[in-house]
Amino acid sequence: MSFGERYVDVGGVTTRYLTAGTVGPPLVLLHGVGDNALDWQWVMPALARTHQVYALDLPGSGGSDKPDAVDYSPAFFTHFLSAFLDTLEVDRAVVLGNSLGGLVGLRLALSEPERVTALGLVSSAGLGREVTYALRSLALPGFARLAAAWGKRPPGAAQRALGRSTLLFARPQSVPREWLKEQYRLARLPGFVEAQLATIHAQVGLKGQREVLADRLAQLEVPTIIVWGTRDRVLPYSQAKEAVSQLREGSLELIPHCGHVPHVEQPERFVSGLSRFLKEEI
Repeated sequence: MSFGERYVDVGGVTTRYLTAGTVGPPLVLLHGVGDNALDWQWVMPALARTHQVYALDLPGSGGSDKPDAVDYSPAFFTHFLSAFLDTLEVDRAVVLGNSLGGLVGLRLALSEPERVTALGLVSSAGLGREVTYALRSLALPGFARLAAAWGKRPPGAAQRALGRSTLLFARPQSVPREWLKEQYRLARLPGFVEAQLATIHAQVGLKGQREVLADRLAQLEVPTIIVWGTRDRVLPYSQAKEAVSQLREGSLELIPHCGHVPHVEQPERFVSGLSRFLKEEI
């Protein structure tokens, strides 16, 4: 393992995070719904050459607490991220988020611009209304409850892992075995499926994404890179093209033949494009 695993109390929520690197500015990595910090394991060693990297399990995921008395909304996660940085005494950081993590990073950059030195939006939520029907269908009455009951059983956990590989990867046949095993393990964790379904419901309804911040991108005061796979089945890459046109200081890195998690599916290409951006911001 090329990174350390640590736990910290953030406002009463026990939070697991992975860390790597000892030199350079802080870089915070935020995963998407249904995943955890281990999604970043394929790129952390390279990023740690120039940054102190922190990849956390958001509440409801992985090794972090899964409280039932929270709404798991983007606003909740944004407040949590700010508190996490306070707890680690990190005043300013580069924030890089995938899917929901991108929306959380974007919200922090808009609400507390002094804390974010640069922003990376990787197949980010919150940039357009459109989203796959696979997520919108979870807003159907009773469907989420059935999905939670089935997803925790061994056959359901296996089906979930395989289904997510088809949805998230352009080439499901090349999904890392470690990723599939982790997806299965996550589904069996107490409270995980319920927390993830609550997170999806807070951001996605039958008509699409609930919170869209594309019209606020021009307000961003930090350099921003948008990274997207051209075969993303969750969020169309047209959202990336429209978003970058709204940025005052932004760049776009499209990765061909890649799905929703480019840092897992094409880590070398992902790091190559991101490294150019990060070097300019150091």
